[in-house]
Amino acid sequence: MDDELNSKLKPLRDAIDAIDAQVIALLNQRAAIALEVGEVKKHYNAPVFRPEREQQVISRLQALSEGPLESEHISAIWREIMAASRSLEQPVRAAYLGPAGTYSEEAMVEYFGHSIDGLPCPSIDEVFRSVEAGAAQFGVVPVENSSEGAVSRTLDLLLESQVLIGGELALPIRHNLLTQSGALTGISRICAHAQALAQCQRWLAANLPHIERQAVSSNAEAARMASLDPSIAAIAGDRAAAFYGLQVASPMIQDDPHNRTRFVMIGHAPAGRSGHDQTSLIVSVKNEPGAVFKLLEPLARHGVSMTRFESRPARVGTWEYYFYIDVEGHRDDAHVALALAELGKKAAFLKILGSYPRSR
Repeated sequence: MDDELNSKLKPLRDAIDAIDAQVIALLNQRAAIALEVGEVKKHYNAPVFRPEREQQVISRLQALSEGPLESEHISAIWREIMAASRSLEQPVRAAYLGPAGTYSEEAMVEYFGHSIDGLPCPSIDEVFRSVEAGAAQFGVVPVENSSEGAVSRTLDLLLESQVLIGGELALPIRHNLLTQSGALTGISRICAHAQALAQCQRWLAANLPHIERQAVSSNAEAARMASLDPSIAAIAGDRAAAFYGLQVASPMIQDDPHNRTRFVMIGHAPAGRSGHDQTSLIVSVKNEPGAVFKLLEPLARHGVSMTRFESRPARVGTWEYYFYIDVEGHRDDAHVALALAELGKKAAFLKILGSYPRSR
């Protein structure tokens, strides 16, 4: 049986080995050209990471592929190839909400690739500060969750900061209950970020109603605490479980099986047009009848679709609000530019947070 199996597999394995040799030669050839690209960018002081260019490369290859690789496979493979090439040109650092093992770190790696140099930060405020101060070229921050809504602190900092949004990623959130042993015997406390506790409240109420719950700074911090104390169970993802050596006592305990968090990538360089873009902005209106309708009318008239509309108290005046809006298209697209120009004339305040490739 083994001889027959090996005889059938050998020519297939030999063919794969031959193809792998061609692939590695081509990858090194590609990397050499990427180094030349890096030299040109240095001469013109151009940014190493161009999200619109990387999205165009991936979209083109997805269109060329005839299978059996699916679009998500091509995206994952080429993000890593481009990340490795980027690291040869110049090391790129991204700040994220730490410690290691958070969903923010997972979003960073999925977006930038494993060759990214990650800078863990203790708070969202510190992520913004690190980017503003130049300690990192980019930052990764959560902006909204499909179950719990907007991340208020991120919205406030986007208003206050001069950084731009250069990309986005919607990450599936899979919460596991983690312990040292993989069992719940002797557990007296469940620790997690406040949002994770809220996203799992029905499961916790049904299965562990009498166990104390404690909100901590992040799910990764909860996992770190559980790794040191066998009486603590943590709610966190697979990345945190592996990093802190914990076992899964119960998988996928989030109340919404389709729970997702949207992350945005912040930095200083504006992203160019990719052909599949989104623009984020903040506006406020005068306190008068029909003000919001008048504000949004130019978007409808110029055929610009809104994908998100969120309000936040302005903290000045009485019952005044800032509106956070996402629209389809790039600010340099003709119809979007016309709509934004009119909107700017009608708004009491307008801040364009950035145009960037939309998450697919």
